[in-house]
Amino acid sequence: MRIIQDSREQCPFTFAHEKYAGTVIESGALAVGDYSLAGLCDRVAVERKALPDLVACLGRERERFERELQRAAALDAFAVVVEASWADLAAGGYRSQLNPHAACQSVLAFIARYRTSFLFAGSRAGAEYVTWGFLRQYLESARKRWGSIVRAHRDCKQQGENNVAV
Repeated sequence: MRIIQDSREQCPFTFAHEKYAGTVIESGALAVGDYSLAGLCDRVAVERKALPDLVACLGRERERFERELQRAAALDAFAVVVEASWADLAAGGYRSQLNPHAACQSVLAFIARYRTSFLFAGSRAGAEYVTWGFLRQYLESARKRWGSIVRAHRDCKQQGENNVAV
């Protein structure tokens, strides 16, 4: 699996653990998100957020973040992967004046408004795994879906060649 990591990512995942064997990381400019798949950047992406980053996106950086969620809505699959738990957000386990209830309601509003998944992975290691797994599942699904399309067109071409008058 070839993962494209946005060149502006400030704290990138390494995917160095043995469970990620066969994963290749390439740097590139992504229009949406921090991680995607080679050849599929217009179809799938993951936005990584540490808890302080998420809280900033729910507060002072909200307009910018909403524009990103609007762009992401055009993708087949998009997720915001958070390096913390929902309980951390709900308990106000961050350095901000943002009310924890307001923070939780903002996330729920974004989920409903933009049909976006927010995956609270509990930790940085968990977020790395969830990011890898989300992209892997999308790739496997795409292989099956597009494989059947390619076979259908190949079969159609072969039928056409058999029907050609000599």
